[in-house]
Amino acid sequence: MDESGKEEEEDSTFTNISLADDIDHSARILYPRPKSLLPKMMNADMDVDAENQVELEEKTRLINQVLELQHTLEDLSARVDAVKEENLKLKSENQVLGQYIENLMSASSVFQTTDTKSKRK
Repeated sequence: MDESGKEEEEDSTFTNISLADDIDHSARILYPRPKSLLPKMMNADMDVDAENQVELEEKTRLINQVLELQHTLEDLSARVDAVKEENLKLKSENQVLGQYIENLMSASSVFQTTDTKSKRK
């Protein structure tokens, strides 16, 4: 610390070793700090772990999306089959009703065709 009570900024690549028992900053000698590979390896491992975690989360998200889409497709296929069955049923009912209406029309005198020439004679 300097006289104002603030810590002096030091180069992070050097370690201060005091030559005296008292804290006299003027008597310090700067020695190079041995560089450790451990933080770099840990950072690399953390980067790999973070990348693996991101990849795992992305794969999980994609798998869940695929499963959801498969369920949606199954639901839509079932709905299409139900609509096809209903359509066939309605067509059949329409044919029956059409035949019934034709029979009623042919039995009714209102819908009979008249031969106007034969009635005049």
